Amino acid sequence: MYSPPRVQNMFNPDSTQPFKLSRSKIENFIRCERCFYLDRRLGIDIPPTPSFTLNNAVDTLLKKEFDVHRAAGTSHPIMDAYGVDAVPLQHEKMDAWRDAIRRGIQFLYEPENLLITGGIDDVWVNPDGELIIVDYKATSKDGEVTLEGSGWEMSYKRQMEIYQWLFRQNNFKVSEVGYFVYCNGTTDRKAFDKKLEFNVSVLPYKGSDEWIPQALKKIKKCLMSKNIPDPNEMCDYCKYRKAAGKVE
Repeated sequence: MYSPPRVQNMFNPDSTQPFKLSRSKIENFIRCERCFYLDRRLGIDIPPTPSFTLNNAVDTLLKKEFDVHRAAGTSHPIMDAYGVDAVPLQHEKMDAWRDAIRRGIQFLYEPENLLITGGIDDVWVNPDGELIIVDYKATSKDGEVTLEGSGWEMSYKRQMEIYQWLFRQNNFKVSEVGYFVYCNGTTDRKAFDKKLEFNVSVLPYKGSDEWIPQALKKIKKCLMSKNIPDPNEMCDYCKYRKAAGKVE
């Protein structure tokens, strides 16, 4: 359903208060500066996408499963199977870090006066005391799931890197290597039989957060500008607006 321009959560160039910016909004900026500006500066959201409720169910069940081992201080069998020498982290702020809507993990980036936030799926800790950022993913595709590619794979990698950066800025020692716990729904069964089965893999990724300060600088410059960025030829929303604008 279409919503008129909102008046909340908009950037005010005259305000001295930190502007809250989620991990997903940073990703939106990278994908299309024009759509980001329309959203955060003018209050015009892009059309909402359907909620991935099955993926959310997988996330919830994985969290419950790893929380059993968190409470016991033991490693999950899949961590052992993939040679990950770690256990789920026990920390009083775990629930808050997971709550992207209300809080998540936050850091005020003072050079641009931006409050960066993100909601993580899980954190493990290795024997050296390094935190390992973990993200759960669910899909259903033929063949082996990998992180190779230039589409959604790059988005997932940036997501991991922002989480790693946020924890480092909060003075935690963070491993360069994070993990994606990837659940791939199988479709080769003879019948549905009221259940969906998954092959689960653990994919390591060595992240680098060096790009983030420069990205935040560009974001702030974009927000402060009085000019709407040019349309992005690679953005489906920009192409739709252009095509729709030609209709009389």
